Amino acid sequence: MTVIVTAVFTPKEGAFSKVAAALSPAIAEVHQEPGCLLYAIHEAPNGQIVMIEKWESAELLDAHGAGDAVKRLNASLEGLLAEPVEVTRLVPIPAGTSQQGAL
Repeated sequence: MTVIVTAVFTPKEGAFSKVAAALSPAIAEVHQEPGCLLYAIHEAPNGQIVMIEKWESAELLDAHGAGDAVKRLNASLEGLLAEPVEVTRLVPIPAGTSQQGAL
């Protein structure tokens, strides 16, 4: 079963562009990881950056979380965030059509 994850980044005042710039190389790198189906960032109206991820399995997501790309990303965000990253694993509740009712 696929796993959906959201990661919410809250940049310090004036650091939005630096946080977005730090995330960009990690995204390209993670796209090459086994099991990565989606890894994308979006700007929220409140100035946060929301990452939406989709992984083939919890095991491959766990491997990603322990990998070098995440370690490099965390290091590049040092001093740029107002609070810790809020990571949430979501379990799909399919509804409607199979293509439109689940990520």
